[in-house]
Amino acid sequence: MLKIATLLFLVILLSGCEKEEKAPVVTEVRHYKGDVEVLNSCGIPGAASKMTAFLRQNGFDVIISRNDRLQNYDETVVVLRDSIPWEGAEALAKALRTENVMTIKDDRRNFLVASIYIGKDFKKIIEPEQGETNDN
Repeated sequence: MLKIATLLFLVILLSGCEKEEKAPVVTEVRHYKGDVEVLNSCGIPGAASKMTAFLRQNGFDVIISRNDRLQNYDETVVVLRDSIPWEGAEALAKALRTENVMTIKDDRRNFLVASIYIGKDFKKIIEPEQGETNDN
């Protein structure tokens, strides 16, 4: 009888317990206005489309994505246009994990704020290793 009472007590006690659900992690993505161009300069097929998807997920407005004439860049390079001051320049360099940032004077293509020349290091940028983040 004691075993039945103990068992009944445990069933009643445990039936009142609800599974604790973890709150979903909400990541807010800041959007940076300004047209960005992505150029595959590493020769790896699909690099431009993968980088475009990565940048759009991180709030950048990629409007052009294509292969570059040169296909020999080892590292990714960001080229900013000085004709348009852009608030997203620092965030773009941080997202791409690069210090290879240069500013050029280019009045002919004044609708673009930046061009990204993808280097062979692009997989390290878009696929961070475990424990690393690409937070902006």
